[in-house]
Amino acid sequence: MPNVTVLPLIQPEVGPCCPPLDERPLTVEEAEGAAKMFKALGDPVRLRLFSAVASHEGGEACVCDISDVGVSQPTVSHHLKKLKEAGLLSSERRGTWVYYRVEPAVLAAMGALLTKAATA
Repeated sequence: MPNVTVLPLIQPEVGPCCPPLDERPLTVEEAEGAAKMFKALGDPVRLRLFSAVASHEGGEACVCDISDVGVSQPTVSHHLKKLKEAGLLSSERRGTWVYYRVEPAVLAAMGALLTKAATA
């Protein structure tokens, strides 16, 4: 049996993009960040790809497992690139395949933006 050491996964610190909408008006920068995120998810194919990655076992998915969304492979690659540019996904090449994962805190940040602010 090979000697294998399991290393802990280090999560980069990614904070929420902005406060809940009912807490205070967004700044220009916060609104631009949130709009970029929601614009990327505004396309049905991108939303399906994001959902496929987010719900995939282990929190990451090979492009080979999620590309059946009714469009050509180059179009899938284009949409995945847009999701990465919006900061919603990250990727890692392993051999000939690329694996995608939802960036840490992305789902929490989106949820916090749309959730009523906690009352003290």
